[in-house]
Amino acid sequence: MLYREVSEKLAAYRRDIAALREKMRTLQSEVEPQEVENYRFATADGPVRLSELFGGKEHLFVIHNMGKTCPACTMWADGFNGVLPHLENRTAFVVSSPDDPETQRAFAASRGWHFRMVSHQGTSFAADMGYRGAEGWLPGVSV
Repeated sequence: MLYREVSEKLAAYRRDIAALREKMRTLQSEVEPQEVENYRFATADGPVRLSELFGGKEHLFVIHNMGKTCPACTMWADGFNGVLPHLENRTAFVVSSPDDPETQRAFAASRGWHFRMVSHQGTSFAADMGYRGAEGWLPGVSV
């Protein structure tokens, strides 16, 4: 197949993808907010409720991290320090993982992380948010 033919096909696929993304955005905008349980998390500073994590902000950005044993989650978390000030200008931000608070504290210190972390260990939070599959924890974001 010639380059021009391939380019034209790829352009058509990109237009199809753009149209599908627009349909997805439209559908997502139709989702009605759902009430979420006021979960109780463990932290290195003691227990905290989900509602307290908002810290006076309208929105809360929760990163569902699979914990210390996940190198990909660790890589992504390493980058949060750089965007943290920008995020916190607009929203509350927290990383949730199944690790216990002491493991989180020690690991965060070893990586130089400055963001807030909570342990969802012993709660149904991650599963209720859709981040627990048949084979274990899943990474993701809840807003």
